[in-house]
Amino acid sequence: MKNYGEIKNLSFKELKGGISQKTIEIHWEKLYQGYVKKWQEIQENLETADREMANASFSEFRELKIEETFTANAIILHEAYFDILGGDGNPEGEIIEVIAKNFGSFENWLKEFKSLGLASRGWAVLGYDFNEERLRNYIADAHNLYGIWGAAPILVLDVYEHAYFIDFGSDRKSYIESFFSNLDWGKINQKFQKTAKK
Repeated sequence: MKNYGEIKNLSFKELKGGISQKTIEIHWEKLYQGYVKKWQEIQENLETADREMANASFSEFRELKIEETFTANAIILHEAYFDILGGDGNPEGEIIEVIAKNFGSFENWLKEFKSLGLASRGWAVLGYDFNEERLRNYIADAHNLYGIWGAAPILVLDVYEHAYFIDFGSDRKSYIESFFSNLDWGKINQKFQKTAKK
């Protein structure tokens, strides 16, 4: 069971291909853990927020509920991003076959997903859509924008500048290549199998 207020452990020690330890420390220890702490703060403030003053223009309750979705999704997406890193990047497992089935070929999916990473302002997500019972590529410009109800993230790429700018400058394309060289497809496959069988 997921607890948004609990900081997960990082599942790898370091990455190769240009993603530095400094970037990981800033991204994991400051940004991700900051979202967890902010979610905890929002929960405390919700206990005392005045529901009688709630309205759609502005109210403390409304603002807290909006930011609750932002921080919860930030936690989910960051954990999904970090959970699949630390591997050798070699595609393997049942998910490769399912990707090929859903996208025509693994190569078609890879080309589309990398393009998604270049087109997004925040996130590229391979998600399992429970409504259609298949994999789909989705884009999210912010944590709580464009999410699909009934879809679970399987493979998540963070393309906010904090994920790559220290190491790659504005060369997002090289960062995306490095991301793929660090994927742990065994973990991705496990996540897919667990999700698709729900």
